[in-house]
This record gives sequence, C-alpha cells and structure tokens, in this order.
Amino acid sequence: MNTPAGDTGPAGAGEAPATEAEGSCSCGAVRYRVGLPALWVAHCHCSMCRRAQGAAFVTWFGVAADRFASLGSTTHLRSHRSSPEATRRFCDQCGTPLFFESTRWPGEVHVTLASLDPAVAATLTPQAHVYWSDCVPWSAVHDDLPKKG
Repeated sequence: MNTPAGDTGPAGAGEAPATEAEGSCSCGAVRYRVGLPALWVAHCHCSMCRRAQGAAFVTWFGVAADRFASLGSTTHLRSHRSSPEATRRFCDQCGTPLFFESTRWPGEVHVTLASLDPAVAATLTPQAHVYWSDCVPWSAVHDDLPKKG
C-alpha cells in the first residue's frame, strides 16, 4: 500500500508537492506537523475504526514516526488503548480522533486525513479500502479502489 516515491497526488502548475504539513483537531487545542510524502493513504473499514470515528469508515494516512511532531502543548491530547497492540489519540476538548499507533506497524503514526490542512489533504489520494470484510452494507462505497482484507 505504499505510494510511489514522492507521489502525493496532483500539485498545481509549477508547484512542488508539499514536504510537510500541519493539522489539528476541530477546536485547535491539539496541533501536529508531518513530513510528506505519506507512506500510504487508505479508507479503513474495521469495526474499531468505525466505532472510534462514529462513521462507516475512516481515511488514514501513514507517516514515519520520526516525521511526526506535536506542536505546542499536548495537554489536551488523550490516549485510549483500543486493543492490546493499539493506541488511539484524540482531543479531550472537542473529541476529534487524530492518531493511531500499533505494534503491528512499528515506526509509523497513522493520522486521520480529515484533521490535516485541507489544501494538503486534497493532494493525498486514497489507494485502497482496507479491512473490507468488515465493511457495513450502508457505507455506500462506489469507487474502483482495491478492496483488501
């Protein structure tokens, strides 16, 4: 599910793709910076993501942990151990789900695409649907992306 080297999607005429970007929760209490390009971008349909997001699926992108940094205070960043190997992080002020880390993918931080700066998020193209076997029938997915797992 890795993107081709340097491919972060379409850039404007004469513009180089972004090499880093910032994002935040809905209220702005939790901010972060990531290095780009993303390792991958995918829609996850697993039951844990659906429940954590309150949605049919969540779109994540992965970055190397050493290319991820919190900005400012992390006072409002909370963690939830969603399984023995996974931790989800969210803002305790507005509830925005933000990050996911797991021993299944060591050295990676998974970030909700919707929390990234919208102009940069628009350049990151999902490459697949993952945990497709958990997809709910009401998700209304009508695209040609590969459907894995």
